[in-house]
Amino acid sequence: MKKRIVFLVRLALFTLAANCRAQEATANDQARFLAGLPVRDTPLAPLALDHAWMEHATEFDAAWKTLNTRQLAKIQTWSQQFLVDAAASSDPLFYFFSGPDILYAQAFFPNASTYVLCGLEPVGDIPDVAKLPKGGLAPSLENLRKTLNSVLSFSFFITKEMKVDLNHKELSGTLPLLYVFLARSDRKIDSVEMVGLDKSGAFVSEKPATRGVKIVFFGPTGKPQTLYYFSSDLSNDAIKSNPAFTKFCANLGMGQSFVKAASYLMHMPYFSNARDFLLDHSRALVEDDSGIPFRDFDPVKWTVRLFGSYRAPIDLFKEKVQPDLADRYRTSHPAPLGFSYGYRWQPSDSCLILATPK
Repeated sequence: MKKRIVFLVRLALFTLAANCRAQEATANDQARFLAGLPVRDTPLAPLALDHAWMEHATEFDAAWKTLNTRQLAKIQTWSQQFLVDAAASSDPLFYFFSGPDILYAQAFFPNASTYVLCGLEPVGDIPDVAKLPKGGLAPSLENLRKTLNSVLSFSFFITKEMKVDLNHKELSGTLPLLYVFLARSDRKIDSVEMVGLDKSGAFVSEKPATRGVKIVFFGPTGKPQTLYYFSSDLSNDAIKSNPAFTKFCANLGMGQSFVKAASYLMHMPYFSNARDFLLDHSRALVEDDSGIPFRDFDPVKWTVRLFGSYRAPIDLFKEKVQPDLADRYRTSHPAPLGFSYGYRWQPSDSCLILATPK
């Protein structure tokens, strides 16, 4: 009897695998698999029987439960209270120096029609876990968890570590991370397309000046939304020689803007073009102190509201202290922040700046 049960189980698994192989896994199937979410009745169901995937799913379930309680649920509540119009708007969202962090962009701005992310990190290849080499699943999933560890623990990616992690031979680049964030945010991926821009910001199929990816997905509201991630240098010299990305953004018109853990780059004169673009194209801008310097929000043109606390920058950026911002925090008694934001992982130490043009 026992042998018959074992035989029937093996036969069922074989039949399932055969049926699944006759289909092709969709991008959404791939995203759910990488995110450790159930993939029953998909071509990837047999791979989910692997112990490595089960361990991956268990660890991600625990990590996301903690992240949602500690961060995401509180951000959504804050956004509904203090970012009402911007959060409800379908305006495009510009997120410079983002890396693959669509997670926080969606938490603050869930209804944007278009998310435009940009970083130095490569796009990578469209993931296909069924084509991983034998024995490659476990190390690939482990590297994925390792890459995501900092953003899950501290709310930002560590750039130096990402340079190593995203060049992993399997599941390389930002795309696997974007997949995970979309799937875990209850988004359903409809299509994924590699795209390129010419120097006017228009799409081209050959010899692009800038490469990226376009992902169309559906959120909880059922409306289609689009995510673009481009790999591009935003320094002044790079924009001068290749304005493809900023031209593309300009073609979208006005939007909302989001900056987090941006290495204080826009404090430097050689990133002034990126800073000026956001100042000129934002209907609302959410950032921490590592984004646009407080001094650049002209009080005649901008209404600025502060949240949380301002501490001196972490040691890596200790020379980027802003005395004028510290003074404003001392005199304005900002509302507390219930979640961490930017480089300070304790909510009591985090700084958030909400700026809207008058």
